[in-house]
Amino acid sequence: MNIYPYLNFDGQAEEAMTFYQSILGGEFEGGISYFGEAPGMEIPEEEKMRVMHISLKLSEGLKIMASDTSPSMGHVWIKGNHNYISINADSKAEGVRIFSGLAEGGKVEMDYQKTFWGAYFGSFEDKFGIGWMVNYDLQGGEE
Repeated sequence: MNIYPYLNFDGQAEEAMTFYQSILGGEFEGGISYFGEAPGMEIPEEEKMRVMHISLKLSEGLKIMASDTSPSMGHVWIKGNHNYISINADSKAEGVRIFSGLAEGGKVEMDYQKTFWGAYFGSFEDKFGIGWMVNYDLQGGEE
């Protein structure tokens, strides 16, 4: 299992992450995903270039990940909700266990489910108000 900080921005994710890279070094993994590239999603023109996901790999096991909020999806950036702890589970079952346990008594934002990017993913605020994301990248042939 790996744990990474996950930052939310209100339209400045790409600028901020490029700035962090200029100071900390590292490489962007997998490029930058924008909301306008997501299949089957109706995104207003002014939100299409907002960052859906970006990951700055600083070293083995150390990353800073980020995204922009999407106002049309009901996301509101408020100072205090812009940090998550992101867990990359070692198996789908471990992801289910972690998600179910930490989300108990909290507020689920997105159920732990299969995504179009080839992973199981879910996000929630725990009963103490801390934001969490749980991800498991599917391995060859897994569903």
